[in-house]
Amino acid sequence: MKKYFYFLLSTILILQVSVSRADEGLWIPLLLQSLNEKEMQDMGMRISAEEIYNINNSSLKDAILLFGGGCTAEIISEEGLILTNHHCGYAQIQKHSSIGNDLLTDGFWAMDKQEELPNPGLTVTRLVRMEDVTQRMLDGITGEMTEKERAKAIKEKGEEITAEIEKDSLYKASVRPFYYGNEYYVLVYEIFKDVRLVGAPPSNVGKFGGDTDNWMWPRHTGDFSLFRIYVNKDNEPAEYAEDNVPYKPLYSIPISIKGVQEDDFTFIFGFPGRTQEYLPSDAIEMITQVQNPNRIKLRRKKLDIYESFMTQDPQIRIQYSLKHARLSNGWKKWIGENRGIQKLDGIDTKLGFEKGFNDWVQASAERKKKYGGLLEAFDKSYDEMTNAQLEMIYLVEAGLGVEIVRAARIAAKLVSISEIKETTNEEIQKELKVVLKKGEGFYKNYYLPIDRKAFVVLLNIYREEFPPDQLPAIFALIDKKYKGNIDEFADYVFKKSMFANEKTFFDFFDNYKKSKYKKVLKDPAFTMAKSFIDFYGQNTKPVISKLSVEIDSLMRIYMQAQMEYQPENNFYPDANSTLRVAYGKVKPYHPRDGVFYEYQTTLKGIMEKEDPNIYDYVVEDKLKQLYNQKDYGKYGMGDEMPVCFIATNHTTGGNSGSPALNADGQLIGLNFDRCWEGTMSDLMFDPDQCRNIMLDIRYFLFMVDKFAGAGHLVDEMELID
Repeated sequence: MKKYFYFLLSTILILQVSVSRADEGLWIPLLLQSLNEKEMQDMGMRISAEEIYNINNSSLKDAILLFGGGCTAEIISEEGLILTNHHCGYAQIQKHSSIGNDLLTDGFWAMDKQEELPNPGLTVTRLVRMEDVTQRMLDGITGEMTEKERAKAIKEKGEEITAEIEKDSLYKASVRPFYYGNEYYVLVYEIFKDVRLVGAPPSNVGKFGGDTDNWMWPRHTGDFSLFRIYVNKDNEPAEYAEDNVPYKPLYSIPISIKGVQEDDFTFIFGFPGRTQEYLPSDAIEMITQVQNPNRIKLRRKKLDIYESFMTQDPQIRIQYSLKHARLSNGWKKWIGENRGIQKLDGIDTKLGFEKGFNDWVQASAERKKKYGGLLEAFDKSYDEMTNAQLEMIYLVEAGLGVEIVRAARIAAKLVSISEIKETTNEEIQKELKVVLKKGEGFYKNYYLPIDRKAFVVLLNIYREEFPPDQLPAIFALIDKKYKGNIDEFADYVFKKSMFANEKTFFDFFDNYKKSKYKKVLKDPAFTMAKSFIDFYGQNTKPVISKLSVEIDSLMRIYMQAQMEYQPENNFYPDANSTLRVAYGKVKPYHPRDGVFYEYQTTLKGIMEKEDPNIYDYVVEDKLKQLYNQKDYGKYGMGDEMPVCFIATNHTTGGNSGSPALNADGQLIGLNFDRCWEGTMSDLMFDPDQCRNIMLDIRYFLFMVDKFAGAGHLVDEMELID
């Protein structure tokens, strides 16, 4: 246990946590008028909070969409045209790509609506309204309840509220906790199911700089793609149908081509995924000293393998591009996060805050009764959680990270229901369709030599990390039958498993019958998958589940306590994939001693980075021609073509694709990343280092109009000079 009374930090460290800053925060749009409007207007905003969020009249929030399950998009025309990031639309672009029709490499532009491409399974979601239901949700909830009893009561109340809203309605509702369950809001959504691909630049534009530039500034990436919402003839959400028509939105965002200047007010409106700003020091220590280093190590090994194959074959590059991007994104983010926390002295800063908090608790008998022992309880829970999290990381990144193991898991539910005597043939056939569909998607992007190499490397690292009694049973089998030689075991698995290639998979499951499940049980890849899942279920999950409940309960109390400790502060709730507003100013920054970064990049920087020998830095001939001729149309600024800019807005994952808006609520940019020095903003925010990276909207318009020749799309938009 830490000795809180002996630890003394400077007042500066304590104030780093305790003082709220204008640039920090992911604010609930419903509460902007009461909490943020004055500050936003003092910083330069010229519109009202009601123009941002209003349920009685159309407002900006009606143009903000949850894109798929993890990005943001915005409506930019009266014909349902929506803008998001290239990396958000990447999976859809990849699905439409092949060697003969490589939309990833070449880009895609629908020259009329008939050419727009459907995307089965893709949805976009509009928030209709949100409402504070805290009083109703917490009515009858007492401190004497166990966590299980409390969770059950909360779940029942939430289901009751959502059922009332969804009855006889096209809307969907969700009750979500805020401030770790100290407040609750119901969110009512409209979900659109016919979303078609309209346009995407070549990857040499949409991913310019690739993984090398990811999380970095200066940035020169044209990270955008265009889609369109289609609806039925009553302008209501509908499944895909050829006679669906473009959506007529309640609001579409006007676009300013005036550009940005240093200290301009800007705000981001989107669906940030997850932040953890109020964690204790124990959690920061676990994340930065255990979780991140091990995840970084394992992902780097896998990325090295992917890259060694992807550079040799264009087909493999297409197959593994999305997998590589997803792995690399987390790998690089965690490196930056650790560096940022270290630079902030994050653990010591949290300890300094806890010292002040503990002194405040001890100064009152009432507070000692409510909050005494809280920090010590965190100590105990996180001590136990750390080892379980390490097990979890290796299970996910190494064990279940082997692709043939993931393929075997596709059949897990089918085998499970096949073992049940009462299961009907109709139930079997229904699940079999799911297996076949998943298998089709899996093998389209699978290359056995990559997986076999990763198999050997990852399992060897996994075995070295833990003593035998902390390893899944499959390792004991390898030791006994193959004398510990994982390479020989890999030969056996890839030779004998039905999951090793597309042909053997479909030969078996195309003719699957309930009686064949025992053959799957004996499959070596399925045996591996079962070993990992069994170990998780018997060893890791019970510990994590138990401790998660403990920590969640402690965090609910700790959140309430922090708000009591600092009543003068405006506390924003951590991100939870609900609609939020973040605001700040366009600013340069000093990432380290002797280095200064401007707030704007231009097309000149793309030419300076050009390297025809490196795929990520190839520049399209048409773009070079436009640059040499300075043919920027009305989108340039003299002899320069703006590309990206940065500001102090607080963003996180899920904010990808969020609109960057100016003081008048006009679209000036498209959020797509954060600078590497500021990726710790999910845990701690530093206004001197945290910058969100945005595509300048003028570069987007230039690419659509001048580069792609798709001016008909620009004609749909409302441009403001």
